[in-house]
Formats: sequence, structure tokens, C-alpha cells
Amino acid sequence: MAVQSDTLQVTGIRCERCVMRLGKALEGLEGLEGANATLMGQVSLTWDDERVEREAIVERMSRAGFRSVE
Repeated sequence: MAVQSDTLQVTGIRCERCVMRLGKALEGLEGLEGANATLMGQVSLTWDDERVEREAIVERMSRAGFRSVE
């Protein structure tokens, strides 16, 4: 297991409901060890890169309306 972590700035988080919606979007993603979002749009992620790629996590967030600002 090779645990990776990163903090992303994303658009689309405006309220607590948005944070909950993001959580639902990421729920059940195999290999995602943890995700924590703030109302300022910062999302801290921890994942096992042997089971899921960072790009797959970012894509899942994007499909739910949360775009990464890179």
C-alpha cells in the first residue's frame, strides 16, 4: 500500500450541503482513504495509489460539479 495525499482547490463549494454532496460523490470510491473539504473550497485527499489514481478522484469530483483549480 502506497498512501498518497494532496490538497486541491476546487470550485463549486458554497455551503455545507455542497460539502455533503461532494462527500456523497466520493463515497464508495475504492482506494480513497479519506477526504475532507472546507467551505473555502480546499479538499484534502488521502488515497492508496495502488488501488486508485489521483486523476480518477479528480474526475469523480468534476462529474459532480466540483472542478479542480490547478
